[in-house]
Amino acid sequence: MKDAPTGGISKKASRPRARKAALRTDWKRLRGTSDAELHARVAADPDIAPTDAAFWNEARLVLPRPKEIVTIRLDADLLEWFRRERGYQTRINAILRAYMRAQGNDAA
Repeated sequence: MKDAPTGGISKKASRPRARKAALRTDWKRLRGTSDAELHARVAADPDIAPTDAAFWNEARLVLPRPKEIVTIRLDADLLEWFRRERGYQTRINAILRAYMRAQGNDAA
């Protein structure tokens, strides 16, 4: 499909999107949930730590640093492998960050 003039996506390339669609938030169901039900679900979830007013008084807004635009030369097969899924630039960034941390140069 690489040489197709239409720019369409092959069935093979579109499969990850179908899986991601199944993970999307069901907003209609969520909007129909009462506050009491939401609070009960939060209280029952062992992975959620409850917060109180003191927590929010000490909270501060932390904004991520903006990303910089760079030009980098990569091997064609490597770039093709990353581009098989959406978000390839984010994954490359995550891999480079993991490498940076493994080197003990944790700048962020």
